[in-house]
Amino acid sequence: MSVRSLFQGKSPRNGESGTAKNQGDVITRKDTARRLEVLEDIEQAGIGWIWASDAEGRLIYLTDGALEKLDRQSGDVLGQKIVELFETDPDNPDGGTSRPLNFQLKAHNKLSDLVVRFALEKSRHEVKQTWWSITAHPKFDDAGNFQGYRGNAKDITVEYERKLIDTKLAEYDSLTGLANRHYMNKRLENVLAAYKTAKRACALLMLDLDKFKQVNDTMGHPAGDAVLVQAAERLRSIIGDRGEVGRLGGDEFQIIIPDIDDRGTLGEIAEKIIKIVSQPYPVEDDKRAVIGTSVGIAVAPYDGVEREELVKASDLALYAAKNGGRGQYRFYNSDLKDEEEERQALLDDLRLALAAGELELHYQPVVSITDNTVVCMEALMRWQHEERGFVSPDVFIPVAEDSDLINQMGEWALRQACNDAKEWPSTVRVAVNVSAVQFANKGLPEIVANALAHTGLSADRLELELTESVFLGDTDATEETFKTLKGLGIRLALDDFGTGYSSLSYLRSAPFDKIKVDRSFVDSCTEEEQNSAKIIAAIVGLSNALSMETTVEGVEAFDQLEVVRSKGATLVQGWLYAKAMPQEKVLKQIDSGSFKIEPEGPDRHRQERRSVFRRIGVIHEDHRYNAVMRDLSTKGSRIEGLAGVPTGTPLVLDLGAGQLVVCEVRRSTDAIIAVEFETPLVSDGAGGLVTRHRVSPYALAAAGMPLTSLPNGSYPLQQMHGASTSKPQFLEVQVGNG
Repeated sequence: MSVRSLFQGKSPRNGESGTAKNQGDVITRKDTARRLEVLEDIEQAGIGWIWASDAEGRLIYLTDGALEKLDRQSGDVLGQKIVELFETDPDNPDGGTSRPLNFQLKAHNKLSDLVVRFALEKSRHEVKQTWWSITAHPKFDDAGNFQGYRGNAKDITVEYERKLIDTKLAEYDSLTGLANRHYMNKRLENVLAAYKTAKRACALLMLDLDKFKQVNDTMGHPAGDAVLVQAAERLRSIIGDRGEVGRLGGDEFQIIIPDIDDRGTLGEIAEKIIKIVSQPYPVEDDKRAVIGTSVGIAVAPYDGVEREELVKASDLALYAAKNGGRGQYRFYNSDLKDEEEERQALLDDLRLALAAGELELHYQPVVSITDNTVVCMEALMRWQHEERGFVSPDVFIPVAEDSDLINQMGEWALRQACNDAKEWPSTVRVAVNVSAVQFANKGLPEIVANALAHTGLSADRLELELTESVFLGDTDATEETFKTLKGLGIRLALDDFGTGYSSLSYLRSAPFDKIKVDRSFVDSCTEEEQNSAKIIAAIVGLSNALSMETTVEGVEAFDQLEVVRSKGATLVQGWLYAKAMPQEKVLKQIDSGSFKIEPEGPDRHRQERRSVFRRIGVIHEDHRYNAVMRDLSTKGSRIEGLAGVPTGTPLVLDLGAGQLVVCEVRRSTDAIIAVEFETPLVSDGAGGLVTRHRVSPYALAAAGMPLTSLPNGSYPLQQMHGASTSKPQFLEVQVGNG
C-alpha cells in the first residue's frame, strides 16, 4: 500500500454528472494530489516517516525509507501488531509517560513524541537497538468507531543513546560501573512502592569493607581503587540476576534482592559474600591486599515499608555486625536501636574493669589423645561485671579492638599468662591470643620480650595464637614482625584455620609451629552428609607435611573424638576434657609434676541447645497461652508453663515480631513440654536463632491491623482469627526467672 492509496479521496460514483460537480471534483483531486505529492516528497527526503494502523492495532502502512532504515522488508512488519514491533523504555532519560505502549494504544490516546524501541529481532545474535519518536492521532469514522492510528515517526537512535550514556554517567559509579547512591535510592523507592501494592517482600543488604582504609594508607589509592573494582565484580558474580548491586560511595555497597524473605537463604548469601569478598586481591607489583566485610540485612515489609525505614534498619544491622567482631552478618531487630549508646557504655565499663583488676584469665587444656597428657593451656579472658553479670569475650573483645584499649588488655594478658604458667609443669606451654590490632602494633615484639624477662618464663613455653586477619596489614611489616618474634624463640599458631581466607601461601611464608582446626568442622564431623571429617583429615595431612602440630578445637563428645582420632589428629581441645578454668583450679589439677585429664562427657554429640529465658505465646486451636521457653536449638525447644499437654499435640509458638513456629509435643511432664519444630530455625548471625519466615504485616493488615513495619512483641491469635469459640484445654502455670 502506498501513501497515495492510503490517503487518496474517493472517485465519483456512477451516474454523477454536471459541470460544477466535475469542476469541484477536479479541484478536489488537484488538492489531494498536491498533498500526496508533498507527503511523498517528505518521505523521500527522509524528513519524516508516515505510518498507520488498523482498528486491531496492526501496522498497515510504513514509509519505505523507514523499512530501509530498519533493514526489513514490508512483509516483515506490515500486518504485525504494533505492540509486537515496538516497546516503550521504562528508563526513558527524558522522563515522560511511564505507561506501556500497549496501554496507550488500547486507550486510543493521542501519542505525542513517544519514544519506542524497535523490538523485532532479525536474529538472536542482533544486539543493535533502534529508537524512534512517534506521534499519532486516533482515527474514528462518522459513527465514532475507532479505525486505527495515523501518524509520523523519526529515528532518534543517535540522540537517544547519547542521553542514555549521559544518564548512566549520572546514575552509575564511574570506577566500578555499579549503580550509584542516586540510582539505588530511586530503584529501592520504586520497588517498595510496587511491592507494597502487590504484597511482596524485598531484602536490602548493606555492607562495607573492613580494613579498607588500611589498604589506602599503606598501599596507596591506586591499590584501593583496584580492590574496589575487584570487590564490585565479586559482588556482581555472587548476586547475578537475583538482585541489583550498587556502590554508595567510598567502600560502602548496597544490594537490593526482590522477593526473598527467607532468612536462611539471606544468611547463606551473606556468608558467601563475606567469604568471597574476603579473599586476597592482587594489586600492582605482585602485592596482595586482604580485606574483610560485614553485612547488615533488613527485609521489607517486616523491618520497614518505606525506603528511609529499610535503609536505616539495614544500617543498624551493619553496625551491629561490625560491633560483633567484623566478618559477620546481622539481621535487623528492634533491639539494635540503642546499639551505639550501649557500645560506648560497655567500653567505659571495660576501661574501669581493666584499671580495677576485674578481668581474669581462665585456661583451657590442649590434650594429647594418646595418653591424655596436657601439653598446653590456652589463656581466655573473662569478665564478671557486678551489674551486667558475665560478659562474653565475643562481646567485649571487638569493642576493645576498635579502641586503643586492646593493646593495654593484650599486654596485661600476656604478662599474667606468663606469670601463671611459671607455676605449671615445665612440659606445659601457655597459649595467648593476639588480635590483628595488637599484631599491627610495632611494639609487640618488645612487649613479648618484656613479659618473658619480667616473669622468667622460658620462651619455648610461650605460644602466640594468631588468626589470618593479621595478614590484613602491610606485607613487609608483617614479615618483619614474624621474623622478630621467632627470633625471641617463641612458638606461633594459626588459629581458626579453614574459616577465613585459608591461603596456603600463609603457611609457606609465615613461620607457624601449629595449625588449629576451627570447631565448626568438629560440630558437623559426625554427620554423613557433611565433608567436615574429610576437611579435618586434609588439614592434619597438610600440617604433617609441613612438620607442624595440629590441634582440633571444640571436641565435646566421644563420637567426635573417635572421628578426629581416625583422621590422624593427636592434640584436641574441648569440653570433653575440660572447660576453661581459673588458675586456682589448674593448680589443683596438677599432681606430682604431671598433668593428665581423663575425657568425660556424652557418647554422642547432639545439636547445641541454648539456655534461654524467653516469654512466648503458645497457640493451640483458637487459644493462645502464655509460657516460658527455657532451652532452644535449631530443631526444638523446652517450654515451661503449660500443664496437661499430651504427647503428639500440634502447637504453634509465637516468638514475637511475626515469628510463628509450627511444632509437635515430643515429651510432656507436669508443666514442662519438649517440642520438635516442623521447620528448623536458622542463625541470626549473632549466635541466636530465628525463623526462616515471618508473618507478613500485609496478612496482619488483612485482619484489621494497620499496614506498618511490625512492632516489637507478640501478636495474639485473636487479632488474626477473632475471639475463641471453645474452652481452653491446658492449664497455664506461672513461671518466674530462676
